[in-house]
Amino acid sequence: MTTTPTTATTATGRTSGTALPLAAGVLTGILALYIALVALGNITDFGTNQQFVRHVLAMDTTFKDDDLMWRAVTSTALQDTAYVLIIVWETVAALVLVTGTWFWARRDHDRARRLSTYGLLMLVLLFGAGFIAVGGEWFAMWQSKTWNGLDAATRVFLLSGVALIVNQLPGAVRRDAS
Repeated sequence: MTTTPTTATTATGRTSGTALPLAAGVLTGILALYIALVALGNITDFGTNQQFVRHVLAMDTTFKDDDLMWRAVTSTALQDTAYVLIIVWETVAALVLVTGTWFWARRDHDRARRLSTYGLLMLVLLFGAGFIAVGGEWFAMWQSKTWNGLDAATRVFLLSGVALIVNQLPGAVRRDAS
């Protein structure tokens, strides 16, 4: 077994000592904590963000341009279904990211990277495709001064993207050299 100056071999034969897996684990853990708190908040305080989703989908605080208003979803049943699906997606993403973080902590880098990638892609899809593209553009959320979540969605999208890139860097997964 060979080692490089940045790695050391432990008694179990695992290599350790590089900061990249640590960075990937920390970033994954931060996003796991964040989305777990978001999901918990949406479950325990269902009504607050329910109103947010209802107003965005109804487009009732946009410029009300006739060329766009046909996109509005005014059925509360459909609005609430969308909100519940968002909460389910957030909860699953949180569980996947918590598991990925756990594998980073155990130095099982292959599983950690795989699960972290899945969870981070779930966040990229939710915040990028869901909130920025669909909410922001299709439902014209950018036009609302009251119900506009684009800044928050952009922050999470960018942080998730950075974490995803760090997770995908070649040194984030350490392999024993034989």
